[in-house]
Amino acid sequence: MQKKICMYGLLSAFLCCGTALAQQQQHTVEVIPFGDMDQWIDRQIKESGIIGGALKKMNESGLTSDQIWTSLLFQTPTSMPKMYSNGYVPTDADGNLNPWVASTQCGYNEQWWNNIQTNVTLNQKLDFITKGLNFVGRFGFDTDNYNYIRRFKCPELWSADRYRKDDGSINFTRQKKEQVMDQTSGNSGERKEYFEAELQYARNFKGHMLNGTLKYSQDSKVRTQEIGKEIVNSLPFRHQGLAGRIAYNWNYRYFLNFNFGYTGSENFASGHQFGFFPAYSTAWNIAEEPFVKKNLKWMNMFKIRYSHGKVGNDNIGDNNRFPYLYTIATTGYNSEGKPNYVYNWGFGDYGKSFIGTHYTQMASNGITWEVATKDDLGIDLSLFNDKFTATVDYFHEKRTGIFLTREFLPDITGLESKPKANVGEVKSQGFDGNFALKQKLGEVDMTIRGNITYSKNEVLEKDEENQVYSYLYQKGYRVDQVKGLIAEGLFADYDDIRTSPKQEFGTVQPGDIKYKDVNGDGVVNDNDKVAIGATTTPNLVYGIGASFAWKGIDVNVHFQGAGKSTFPIYGKCVYAFSESDWGNIFKDMISDRWVDSETAAKLGLHANENPNATYPRLTYGENKNNQQTSTYWMRDGRYIRLKNLDIGYTLPKSIVNKLHFNNIRIYIAGSNLITWSKFKTWDPETGNPRGEAYPLTKSVTMGLSVNL
Repeated sequence: MQKKICMYGLLSAFLCCGTALAQQQQHTVEVIPFGDMDQWIDRQIKESGIIGGALKKMNESGLTSDQIWTSLLFQTPTSMPKMYSNGYVPTDADGNLNPWVASTQCGYNEQWWNNIQTNVTLNQKLDFITKGLNFVGRFGFDTDNYNYIRRFKCPELWSADRYRKDDGSINFTRQKKEQVMDQTSGNSGERKEYFEAELQYARNFKGHMLNGTLKYSQDSKVRTQEIGKEIVNSLPFRHQGLAGRIAYNWNYRYFLNFNFGYTGSENFASGHQFGFFPAYSTAWNIAEEPFVKKNLKWMNMFKIRYSHGKVGNDNIGDNNRFPYLYTIATTGYNSEGKPNYVYNWGFGDYGKSFIGTHYTQMASNGITWEVATKDDLGIDLSLFNDKFTATVDYFHEKRTGIFLTREFLPDITGLESKPKANVGEVKSQGFDGNFALKQKLGEVDMTIRGNITYSKNEVLEKDEENQVYSYLYQKGYRVDQVKGLIAEGLFADYDDIRTSPKQEFGTVQPGDIKYKDVNGDGVVNDNDKVAIGATTTPNLVYGIGASFAWKGIDVNVHFQGAGKSTFPIYGKCVYAFSESDWGNIFKDMISDRWVDSETAAKLGLHANENPNATYPRLTYGENKNNQQTSTYWMRDGRYIRLKNLDIGYTLPKSIVNKLHFNNIRIYIAGSNLITWSKFKTWDPETGNPRGEAYPLTKSVTMGLSVNL
């Protein structure tokens, strides 16, 4: 017997109920009076809407924070004064400003950010069709905008000459005349829209639990400001897709899931826009087996699971819109009436050049989705009434069709820019796990938790130029693998230089870095650069923390760490005087520098001719030999950090209630308090090779939390 819903009022009542009554032998009709319709709708349909937003305003000096920070890095106590005694604003021959002038005398900037997020959801129960069926519709509309007004000025700048006047007074040179305040402004913005229509089904048939989802979705993102004259800048990024999922489990013991996505991207050519990405998973919760429940009651969950599936990626960069279209340009004559040649036939005295129309970018018609095929084998544990929980996963992923430039094509093809294609492949694998232990020791509540992830990857395919030696390819190595020379210490003397392979990075002297001739051809050059160290992204990350509570006192502590990571260091704060008058370098960079005995005697220093000194001889300006990427400048990125420490005391309820409060807690909290690392010059977590980024902030906070 089927049941049919009938809502009526005026004509709709006659039409609906007339049809239902004509079939009354086959259907039972539930007639809902007009006055009760609102209540029925309230039970069957749920609507919700969310509107959120944020406004942010920031004022800063006319020079950016990065420029002021750079000024701080540059200055030494003797570089220049805050102001000269005669009122002149100081600078140097290169126009550098001291931090005080940069932050207070150069105008100011105003910046605004605003965003609005809206979301409307309609949830309709469809039990009158079949029990457990539900419809969900969602629509979202978001906007993000940024605006700035820059009011910049610069005072008249003076530098002091090295030599004074005959009367002993300072001789000043004006380096820059005053720049009166001028004003510039700009903005950027984007609009996002998305729509989803979803059918959901969930039923329990005497322990057989079945649920499924079928969803249609589409989204759009478009720039709304600063789009220029290029039409392509105003075209939205769009996706459209259909996805589904079917999940079955029996008594939470056996699980089987299947899902798929059929997704399209407007960035690819017709015939390549859509990709199909299926996946399945299965699991067995051994703890739900009768013999385990009977004999191992302390085991709450022991689930073994496996999943296999594909995921698509269409993100090929904002600068690669519609790669299936070619671009052309016409080159003629410049402003001086001379031709801008683009076609060149022959070389030297036999060359012949022409002007005309030419391809600036070839079309790549076959570009489509990058696909990641993923496998995961995992175990979920819960023991002793959930006092101990843990999850361990082994994962394997192979990414194919990675969007890359065709570097293999030789210049003889005559292409101005090389085309793109789905020609890359990368394999990655590793394990991931976490655990939590909750225990009560007397009156102390204790929780210990931890997590760890280890992964490694390998480049399987990459379109590269032909190389003489296999180790010069990226293929077979890790993603972002650093390539460099192998350092063999420092040259001891000129005899050491003469008897060593010739290094083609400039003239070398004793105290310069000596490199290994990897290919044995008697010369050290770029053909001797091999894989050195690990990668700047750690292969191993982990964390461990604990919480304790006793009679109102609570302590929370968290450590985080990383391993299997190395990074090269370079830049003006590492290579002393590499940029001539640049003032500051890190102190421990040159604390063990190489110094020959003759120079040491002249300067009253201790000689250090150790070929294993941690810094080569000092030079002024660029030193190409010593500034090569090599094992000499590789540093260990491993560290462990006391990330957070929080100690608090919650007043007893007897005292709090007398004060008419619900809760009062006094606390002290610290972040980034201590870091243990072999590398101590700057924060190893950043992996920053130059050490010029703003340092990690260490903070200690005391507070009072009151709940009314």
